[in-house]
Amino acid sequence: MTSEQKRDLIEYRLLNAKKTLLEVDVLIQNRLWNISVNRLYYACYYAVSALLLHIDVHTKTHAGARQMFGLHFVDTGIVSREAGHYYKKIFSMRHKGDYEDYFDNDEEDVIALREPAQNLINEVLTILSK
Repeated sequence: MTSEQKRDLIEYRLLNAKKTLLEVDVLIQNRLWNISVNRLYYACYYAVSALLLHIDVHTKTHAGARQMFGLHFVDTGIVSREAGHYYKKIFSMRHKGDYEDYFDNDEEDVIALREPAQNLINEVLTILSK
């Protein structure tokens, strides 16, 4: 991959993060709690994957992305511990909502997840703008 292709892919992933976060607001308005958590997770995942690509870390799984994000950005203090904990939490909640029978996220929990997602994405944007 050329440096121009890498830059374009990073920008594409960041755009997906921003657009996906906008989807969340519509889903919340329609009280679609599990899919809201799914889209919150993916908005953050797109941003995290852009950040990992920036340092040439390639992962094949979501768990791998979570682990590499923690190792290269949270553990080193580049990204806040709060963002790291949030990413782990939203990963788990998305998994439950997508795959467990009879599990439903509730309104209060989902509403509380929106701002930290924006904060995580903003941290990534700040790092990549340097």
